[in-house]
Amino acid sequence: MLKWLLRLNKHVPIRYAAWVFSGLLGALGMVLALYSGHPAWSGYWWLAVLGGFLVLQGVRDLFQAQRSVLRNYPVIGHLRYLLEFIRPEMRQYFIESDNEAAPFSRQQRSLVYQRAKGAPDKRPFGTQKDVGEQGYEWLSHSLVPSHIDSHDFRVRIGEGGSSCTQPYDASLFNISAMSFGALSANAILALNKGAAKGRFAHDTGEGSISQYHREPGGDLIWEIGSGYFGCRDEKGGFDEARFQANAAEAQVKLIEIKLSQGAKPGHGGMLPGPKVTPEIARARGVPEGLDCISPASHSAFSNPLEMAHFIERLRQLSGGKPVGIKLCIGHPWEWFAMVKAMRQTGLWPDFIVVDGAEGGTGAAPLEFTDHVGAPLQEGLLLVHNTLVGLNERHRVKIGCAGKVISAFDIVRMMALGADWCNSARGFMFSLGCIQAQSCHTGHCPTGVTTQDPMRQRALVVPDKAERVYHYHDNTLYALKELVQAAGLMHPGQITPEHIVHRVSRHQVQRLSNLLPFARPGQLLAAERGEEPWPQAVFEQYWLGAQVDSFSLFTP
Repeated sequence: MLKWLLRLNKHVPIRYAAWVFSGLLGALGMVLALYSGHPAWSGYWWLAVLGGFLVLQGVRDLFQAQRSVLRNYPVIGHLRYLLEFIRPEMRQYFIESDNEAAPFSRQQRSLVYQRAKGAPDKRPFGTQKDVGEQGYEWLSHSLVPSHIDSHDFRVRIGEGGSSCTQPYDASLFNISAMSFGALSANAILALNKGAAKGRFAHDTGEGSISQYHREPGGDLIWEIGSGYFGCRDEKGGFDEARFQANAAEAQVKLIEIKLSQGAKPGHGGMLPGPKVTPEIARARGVPEGLDCISPASHSAFSNPLEMAHFIERLRQLSGGKPVGIKLCIGHPWEWFAMVKAMRQTGLWPDFIVVDGAEGGTGAAPLEFTDHVGAPLQEGLLLVHNTLVGLNERHRVKIGCAGKVISAFDIVRMMALGADWCNSARGFMFSLGCIQAQSCHTGHCPTGVTTQDPMRQRALVVPDKAERVYHYHDNTLYALKELVQAAGLMHPGQITPEHIVHRVSRHQVQRLSNLLPFARPGQLLAAERGEEPWPQAVFEQYWLGAQVDSFSLFTP
């Protein structure tokens, strides 16, 4: 029986079982209807009607473009929407509340879905949050709100005094790194097409630039990981000629060296040979059908000084495009060593993207996702404080990623020091992701994270590209409304003074008082013994950081 089912699944996937059953039901009804004169079989004509209706419904589901679940699960997929419809009245008895569930709550997902569809995103009856609960935060508003003409907020990357000659005016909200291979071809096409329409950036992930990134023509952040995909030689090392060829493309606006990823920092990766299709092999520059290895560390440099020179080398080879690094903060002295090397050489990155440990991934060991790497708040604050304390903050723009979904998420990150935010899972939700958390199995029910051509056909590119565009546009519009409420003219004016945090039921603090923000030049003064250290816990790490090694010097 099992062998028969597996054989059947090759030709008619099990997810079509309800549709096939409907056809069998209709056929049975028609047969019985032929003998309806017999007393035992009279009245069975309704089976044919029911089966026929369900078959037609299945056909409609397969060819509609709005709902990926129905395209992959004709007929039976309607159960999801039926439960969704009756859920408001039943949730207090059987299902979690809107603010529960992880990693994203139903309320967060619904917000993305509504903004992506252009549907009303307003809520009745007031907040569902406990405003007296520890950890609750709010934006301090003004009695004299401002008026802003446009919500197309931009930040210029590459004007910090480096050798960059092609600065880029980036949106404050962009698509975070997700590779082709981790995402389906249709997902990449829809993301990039939406980015092209909305004039925001799409990070390629370390899988390099595929034909599906190129086709729609949207702006790209080319991420270069330790595997040097798209710019590697036969042995897996960095190849200048191949780098120049890709970097010269007009679509490539920023070049990002990935040092570590928030969800699994310090952990390499491998794409098994059977998953290395001709398209993936062509994009990455690796042999088809063989295991594709991403080492845990880079081979193009081995210490902070070499890294600073590698950044400059890429900037020159790219024709002066902005070059930066992406990292999840781990050992503080390694970050300090990089900053000391940048100061000594005068070779600064044009931008730094701080990835939080709460960031997502297609697959990672549980220990890494739960217990390795600094959360975004701590990592972002350390990077911002270091540059402010050295009077070098003007040289480097800071981006961030890690569960950024809403306009308030953006506001909070900018209060902590970010210049812009990236989101991966937010844009996945805009594509129709339902948080089934089967990304690593190849069985994604909505076609977002699968290479199965039958499953990914459920994701209709033109429809989903519009949703990507609308999610970005409506989120920035919501950001504009928050900035206006605070009486400001640009999100860049948001400071820690604007965010209030409840410490306990009876005590609140502004972020400026709650967290240790550095004053300009404070780190320089602390080195001279004239000021206290911005974050005293890091004093010994700063003193022990070395420009010629990632190791901590201990006398």
